[in-house]
Amino acid sequence: MSAALLRTIQNRLGRHKPGRKWLKRFRERSAVAMILQLRGGELHLLMIKRAEREGDPWSGHMAFPGGRMDQDDAHGFDVAVRETEEEIGLTLGPGDVCMGRLSEINARPRRGSLGMVVSPFVFHLEREVRFRPNHEVAEVVWVPMHFLLNDDNVDSMVWNYRGAKIRMPCYYYEGRCIWGLSLMMLNEMLDLIEGGTARRSLWRR
Repeated sequence: MSAALLRTIQNRLGRHKPGRKWLKRFRERSAVAMILQLRGGELHLLMIKRAEREGDPWSGHMAFPGGRMDQDDAHGFDVAVRETEEEIGLTLGPGDVCMGRLSEINARPRRGSLGMVVSPFVFHLEREVRFRPNHEVAEVVWVPMHFLLNDDNVDSMVWNYRGAKIRMPCYYYEGRCIWGLSLMMLNEMLDLIEGGTARRSLWRR
C-alpha cells in the first residue's frame, strides 16, 4: 500500500459524485477532514480518539477531526480546516492538497432537531507535523490503510441504543473501536479504492 494506492484514491475522487442531502439550510451542519499520508512507504489515515466528556454523544469515539459549522463559515471546507487546527493543532494550508469529498451523511438528530449533515473532505498531507491536541481529543492515531482493506479485520460490536441492543460492524485497531459515522465514511472511501460497492456488505454482518 503505497503511492500507487494514493494515486488511485486521488483519481477516483476526481471522478466521484458525492451524494448530497436535501434541506441542508434548515439543519445543523458539520464537516470533517480525512487526512492521508505516506508513512514508512505505507498509506495511513489520520483519526482521533475523542476525550471522555459527559453530555457529549460522541464521547470516547474514534473519529476524524471536525466540528459544527458557524454562521461565519462560507463552506464545509472552511469548517474542516478550522476544526482540524482547533482540535489537533494542524493547519491545513495550500500545500496540503484537498483531493475531493465524500458523500454527506446524516448524524442522528437530537431531540427537537432535524439532525445534522456531515460533509467529509479528503486531504493529502506530505509534510511531517507535530500535533497539539486540545481538551476535546484524547489522542491522534495513524491507521494503516492495509488494515482497513483487509476483510479479516472486520468485526462487530453491540450498540446500546435506547434500551435496544443492536449489533453493528466495526474495526478494532490496537484496542480502539472504529464504527458508526466514521465507519460509514470509511466504507465509501474503501468502495472507491476497490472500484465498486463491496464494502456495503459490512452493514449486513
